[in-house]
Amino acid sequence: MNKLKDYADLTRFNRPIGSLLLLWPTLWALWLAADGWPQWHLIVIFVLGVFSMRSAGCVINDYADRKVDGHVERTKNRPLPSGRVSEKEALGLFAFLVVLSFLLVLCTDLRTILLSFVGLGLAALYPFMKRYTHLPQLFLGLAFSWAIPMAYSAQGGDLLDPKLWMLFVANCFWTIAYDTYYAMTDRPDDLKVGIKSTAILFGKYDLLVILCLQGLTLSLLVWIGILAHLNWIYFVSLIISLGLFGMQYQKAKERERQACFHAFLDNNRIGYCIFIGIAASLLFV
Repeated sequence: MNKLKDYADLTRFNRPIGSLLLLWPTLWALWLAADGWPQWHLIVIFVLGVFSMRSAGCVINDYADRKVDGHVERTKNRPLPSGRVSEKEALGLFAFLVVLSFLLVLCTDLRTILLSFVGLGLAALYPFMKRYTHLPQLFLGLAFSWAIPMAYSAQGGDLLDPKLWMLFVANCFWTIAYDTYYAMTDRPDDLKVGIKSTAILFGKYDLLVILCLQGLTLSLLVWIGILAHLNWIYFVSLIISLGLFGMQYQKAKERERQACFHAFLDNNRIGYCIFIGIAASLLFV
């Protein structure tokens, strides 16, 4: 039982915020591609796939950071730096989760299966980017957004649909914004151990850049709503999201660690608010 708890800690299965932030844009894409009526088996496949791939991403991220996590206050007690899980066990768990995810995607079509290899590459690449670039959050955005074209593809949507790629870019902007809040919680420790992030790159302009990224996200979502002929319910959800972004800024404006972390967590409300807006708008068209 202790080992299972250690595996749950390693995969963040007991802290699903990352899975939820990956899930909501995937559901946005499924509902938009299906005009509000996605196939039920695809919903099951993508929900399970989101949780399995996000867990795999957490494992490979901790494996990549195993030498530095022990020097960061927030991560020093994670399973790998504390020795509760061995490197071999971590790699085995990562392989198991990747195989599970691939078995799920095999239940879709060939085009989606081929797209999944790109997603796997992005997920494996992201953890190492914080050593070479100050933009690891961009690579996280690409990895977290790749489920969008996969969802469109599985639902039979057109991969040349401009709404698809606008949604992809909007989600990248949103991901960079919320993960910068997350990186702000670790900035003092990251500076000591040499880890790079957008929080360090943006410096004193961090909150201003986050607000700009959130504004770009909402602007693209407004454009998507117009192109998809979504009704007033969707646009109300965007207005609520704008208010939630403002509340995040109010929480984090003093740049206190826990406040920045809570601003990051608050993005789950953005995700499900927009999903409700899309689903309700398509249902009551």
